[in-house]
Amino acid sequence: MTKTTIKTVGKRTSLGYTQGHSVLAELVALKAMSVPELREKWAAIFDAPAPNTSRQNLELRLGYRIQELALGGIGRDVRRTLDALAAEVASGEPGQVMTDPRRPLPGTKLVREWNGVEHTVTVLTKGFEWQGRRYKSLSGAARAITGANWNGWKFFGFTPRPRISK
Repeated sequence: MTKTTIKTVGKRTSLGYTQGHSVLAELVALKAMSVPELREKWAAIFDAPAPNTSRQNLELRLGYRIQELALGGIGRDVRRTLDALAAEVASGEPGQVMTDPRRPLPGTKLVREWNGVEHTVTVLTKGFEWQGRRYKSLSGAARAITGANWNGWKFFGFTPRPRISK
C-alpha cells in the first residue's frame, strides 16, 4: 500500500491514499494484523513507538487515527467545547457547558401536585431540597416524592427550550 502522511498534532491533517484503497479497507485490515504488525503500523502513522497496550486498544486508536487523517479531525467548535468541559471537570465547578439550561435560578420553588398532595421543591446552588432533604438531581427529588423513577424535568413540567435558528 502506498500512502503519504502529513503528521501534525492538534490540526486537521490528511492522508492521501492511492486509488483503490479506502478508509474502510484500512480499518478492516487492522483486524487481520498481528500485534507486531499493529505496532509497526503505529510507528508509521504516529512517527513514535507504540505504547505497551492491548491489541484492542491499538486497533481502536489506530482506527480513529486513520479516519482522522483521511477525513479530518474534530472541528474548532467541538475542540473548544471539549476544552471547556475538561476545565470544568478539573476545577470541580460546573460552568457554562455542564450547567443544564433548563435549571431555574437558586431559590426558585417548584410546585407539583402528586396524589392530591402539593409538593414544593426548592432549587439550590448545588442540587434541590424537598422536605428538608437535599438531592443532587431533580429526578432524585421526584423519586422521593413518587416512589418511582421519573425524569425530574418532566415530572415538574419542564419542556426543552426550542432551538433558535441562526
